[in-house]
Amino acid sequence: MNKHNNKLGRWQGAGLLATTLLGTGVFILPQMTISIAGQSALISWLMLTIAIIPVTLIFAKLASMYPHAAGPAYFVEKAFGKVAGRCIGLMFLLIVPLGVPAAILITLQFVNSVIPISGGAIIVAELVILSILFLLNYRGIKISAQLQFFITLMIIAVVMVLLSLSGLQLPSAGQSLSILTLSIDPILAAAGVAFWSFLGVEAMTHLANDFNNPKKDMIPAMLIGTGLVGFIYIACTYLLLIVPVDSALSMIGVFDTLLGGYGSVVIGILGVAGGLSSANVYTASTIRLIWSFSNDGILPSYLSKKNSHNMPVNALLTLLIIMAITLAMTYFTGKHLEDLIAWCNGVFVIIYFASMMAALKLLDKSNRPLIGLGALFCVALTWGLGMKMLYAIILILTILPLLWWQRNYALAKQTTENSC
Repeated sequence: MNKHNNKLGRWQGAGLLATTLLGTGVFILPQMTISIAGQSALISWLMLTIAIIPVTLIFAKLASMYPHAAGPAYFVEKAFGKVAGRCIGLMFLLIVPLGVPAAILITLQFVNSVIPISGGAIIVAELVILSILFLLNYRGIKISAQLQFFITLMIIAVVMVLLSLSGLQLPSAGQSLSILTLSIDPILAAAGVAFWSFLGVEAMTHLANDFNNPKKDMIPAMLIGTGLVGFIYIACTYLLLIVPVDSALSMIGVFDTLLGGYGSVVIGILGVAGGLSSANVYTASTIRLIWSFSNDGILPSYLSKKNSHNMPVNALLTLLIIMAITLAMTYFTGKHLEDLIAWCNGVFVIIYFASMMAALKLLDKSNRPLIGLGALFCVALTWGLGMKMLYAIILILTILPLLWWQRNYALAKQTTENSC
């Protein structure tokens, strides 16, 4: 079992998860889902919030019983062997070239609302963000957890104030009719994009060893964090539906309408802080996976070196360099944010489904109803994402044969050595 300094309690863990999930999307994803499904976006968020609970419970139970830095990759390996586990781990690592640019592109939209930037200033801003990620992770998870819990409280406070000022009015007759006229395809398509908001549930499993008592604290921390986030996203979507605005970032318009101004400053600062926090947790979880793979001989031993704060510093530096390269490529190719998000979500649907299948073997039979609901949730998201699942399929078809070849080569080499 991998050992890290145990530093998190259930409330710190809940705050860390909540801020991770709110992170990059809290003030922008509701707007994106409304553009896809219209008034039915509210249904998408309600369904998604309910459906993610079984998945969260299963991840929490797996992490509490099998705490390990590799998270889902370790669960799948325990259930189906090294090739399957390493495939899931490598898929997680290979999502970085898409996930990090998406997270930082969202964050930069909020930076732009406070300080307009364009051209070469965008690259400079991205490098500043990477420098902040280095500083946050160099000294360990406890510092960032305390900061992120405060950010979570501020985001919740702003949303609650906006809700109270909205008068909690019912949608108009036209809006009500639109919501009740359900069309499953746009609802699932919106859910496929909204799924980004809950990416981070599995990331917490990588940090299980950072909890004081994983068996006691993981389940309540993850449930509290997930439930709170679902409520906030539903509230933001509701606000966008009942408060007409005309601005590039709709939540800024809602803030200005209800509070008379300063939305670009308040929402902008919280959006930047939340985006940084989300990118921070994914950086932390990814370097732990790199460290774990390095210890297992899958990646170079150079990546396993730790600093005085017990952090895999070489893994951190390597990951940040890769992030810098992929951000530059994203800038020059001009990828669309919605496509990046959907491609990322497709990979995580595979990771989540594989984790549910692993739970069938690792957890007792009493968990099967929850596992079934979690697997059904993944199938529904696959339908909603459609062709956006192509990147995930390409990864599987590329990684699995290479891992099978690696295993067979190692076995053949070992047999030859034994015979000599």
